[in-house]
Amino acid sequence: MSWISRVRNALSAVVTRGAQTTDNLWHKCKGCGQMVFLKELEENLHVCPHCDHHDRIGPQLRFQYHFDEGSWQILPNPKVPEDPLRFRDSKRYVDRLKAARMETGQQDAFVNALGTIDGLKAVIGVQDFAFMGGSMGQAVGEAFVAGCEAAIANGAPFIVFTASGGARMQEGILSLMQMPRSTVAIEMLHDAGLPYIVVLTDPTSGGVMAAYAMLGDVQIAEPKAMLGFAGRRVIESTIREKLPDDFQTSEYYLNHGLIDMVVDRHALKDTLARLVGYLSAERKAA
Repeated sequence: MSWISRVRNALSAVVTRGAQTTDNLWHKCKGCGQMVFLKELEENLHVCPHCDHHDRIGPQLRFQYHFDEGSWQILPNPKVPEDPLRFRDSKRYVDRLKAARMETGQQDAFVNALGTIDGLKAVIGVQDFAFMGGSMGQAVGEAFVAGCEAAIANGAPFIVFTASGGARMQEGILSLMQMPRSTVAIEMLHDAGLPYIVVLTDPTSGGVMAAYAMLGDVQIAEPKAMLGFAGRRVIESTIREKLPDDFQTSEYYLNHGLIDMVVDRHALKDTLARLVGYLSAERKAA
């Protein structure tokens, strides 16, 4: 028996089924391409320690990172008709929904939770890009409205983390109708004297960008997030000009006055706590 065979046999005896492998020990950063120890990445809030690239994360981690520990609970979303247009392309829409639900464990692309941030009540809504690209359909629109209503019922600000490719094509005009509906819901918050805070994350585009993503009383973005309505190539072919390299990034938006601040994920909870505390104090004083 060769020494290679002996080593292989010894390793097979030590490594049990289901043990950690290179697939779940390391993560390749999409920003710099370097391999990062997965545990180190998780401890760093899914931010690359080498290039500060902010990975996309889902609702559970958003709630965990920004609410006080043990203070939050998921809010139920209203039920909506599924596949109202009986849409089918290469697959049936109902099959795409089933696959997305199995992959993410969520009913749809928008999840609300009620909790506290440094002891202050807040409702946070998170768009999950992993669920069909965070696309906006009836379920997302209803969940957004439900988040606004929960904020009003609890006298709390509504904080939304956006991540979306835009409207959900499988629902056609019903998807586009969520744009004015979300705008009306935001006006309900304003009528109640409650703040609406938006945190733009990578990527936020299309109909979501043209609706509730850019209507915040305070507009925050994570670093280097891709933000925009139409794609870069579409714009360049339309205006027949070369766009700047940093076009449609958080930093570009900040430099041109479209958002208020770019905040690293490590500082985001403190920033939100200060905003909620300040705006809540202003509301009480008024």
